Amino acid sequence: MHVSRRILLASSAAAAATAVPSAARAEDRRHHKIENDPFTLGVASGDPAPDGVVLWTRLATDPLAEDGMGGMPDAAFDVKWEVATDEQFRRRVASGREQARPEQGHSVHVELTGLDAGAEYYYRFRTGRWISPTGRTLTAPALDAMPERLRMAFASCSQYEHGYFTAYRHMAESSPDLILHLGDYQYEYKKDVYTSPDGNVRDHAGPETVTLANYRQRHAQYKTDLDLQAAHAAAPWLVVWDDHETENNWAGEVPEQGSDTPAREDFLARRAAAFQAYWENMPLRRSSVPEGIDMQLYRRVEWGRLARFHMLDTRQYRDDQACGDGWNDDCSEAWDEKRSITGDEQEDWLIEGFQSSRARWDLLGQQVFFAQRDADAGPIKRTSMDGWDGYTASRDRIIEGWREAGVRNPVVLTGDVHTHWASELLADFDDPDSERVGVELVTTSITSGGDGVDSVPEENQALRINPHIKFRNAQRGWVHATITPEQLDVDFQVVPIVTEQGSEAYVRRSYTVADGDRTLHQTYDRTPESSRTTESTDPFAGSDENADDALR
Repeated sequence: MHVSRRILLASSAAAAATAVPSAARAEDRRHHKIENDPFTLGVASGDPAPDGVVLWTRLATDPLAEDGMGGMPDAAFDVKWEVATDEQFRRRVASGREQARPEQGHSVHVELTGLDAGAEYYYRFRTGRWISPTGRTLTAPALDAMPERLRMAFASCSQYEHGYFTAYRHMAESSPDLILHLGDYQYEYKKDVYTSPDGNVRDHAGPETVTLANYRQRHAQYKTDLDLQAAHAAAPWLVVWDDHETENNWAGEVPEQGSDTPAREDFLARRAAAFQAYWENMPLRRSSVPEGIDMQLYRRVEWGRLARFHMLDTRQYRDDQACGDGWNDDCSEAWDEKRSITGDEQEDWLIEGFQSSRARWDLLGQQVFFAQRDADAGPIKRTSMDGWDGYTASRDRIIEGWREAGVRNPVVLTGDVHTHWASELLADFDDPDSERVGVELVTTSITSGGDGVDSVPEENQALRINPHIKFRNAQRGWVHATITPEQLDVDFQVVPIVTEQGSEAYVRRSYTVADGDRTLHQTYDRTPESSRTTESTDPFAGSDENADDALR
């Protein structure tokens, strides 16, 4: 290995544990040449630190191969990597060599340290005569630095069949410093099972994902999308899963109702396969290498003293959904003090993170709706059991944790529900005049649910029932945010048509949250076009819960 500027390379623990002897590797290379382009899945980077970042690729000459091996031989291959400060690689600062091994799906995770803080880099991979596309990445600022700004995007819910990933392309073109994906990166269904209201524009390959081969194939199919590749190559990502990376609405060691793997042992085998494939296909550090049915995904990322990201896992450790899941009226089980959506260990870790934070902004990157979302205008409380409304004591403890710790600006970032929302978080959601204790920003889906529709948010009954909710939009898109020491500026981006390629993107509404204010101040709104304002009378139509209930 050649390492310049004292760059240190930490190979994945799993790869090191399964290292092939050098003689055997040489024999593999003599007998197995790669005849076709193996970089069909693109490149990615993630989990930036002040001194480094994770670089990722996965070799696949035939991405949709049914065995999940991407057309690669059952052999290890040398993959060279290089990092430079310019896109032409004239100023190379690091290079090295990794092994792409079949037991890791021929994925490569390069975990670098020793880079400059707050710097832009370019990277690429080589194997044989093949060279990968070039990716752009950034390291985080020094821990004691106060950056002028952070430009970030966050997204969720990209159902391949429901539309084209145009939003990812627009996201890449905006040149963000950081991209968060908050779950449902890929979906488990076989074709013609989960159908968009607009009709599916393309099909999943293979059966419902249950085995490691199934999950590897499905991840590969998604990664072949050039718009998704562009977003991965544009900036480092922070990723967390939700349910569909494994199975709809799974909870801890409990499968969903009506699961294809209802027996506990079968579901746990499925969960282990999903976790392994997820790690193989994401730019994650070796600390996230799965161990059987367990995978350490919750973690923190610092952006100097400007922002601290607490990336949560609200699936792996949660109690089963209360009252049989779905939307329920006055479900007393949801109010049980002992219930948790994070598990005790992650909850303690999160509150300790609040207590130790010196950041101007503390952001929780997580999956499901955090604010109370009541669907009944009368005395009944009708809420979703899959979100934090199904774990109210858990939510109360988290809010109390950041209040007691004196967190300056708590912001919850959410995905899952296929709609844009913006809410002010209250000390008591049943008292509209209670103290504002934070804000929640919810991104709509990239494609899930099809084109969607626009409407006047203030005319939606959901906002009338829940006055702390200030915005709702049922189109597709993502959220762009600019964070400075003085304020958080948020643009709810929409892509009005995903069933056709190349649609425009525009800002539907913008808000500002001032430092220390914890309220949403609207700064821009685009009036909806009359031709696309026909929306369901259900104030929560378009949410993931409703979409998937139809599958049971």
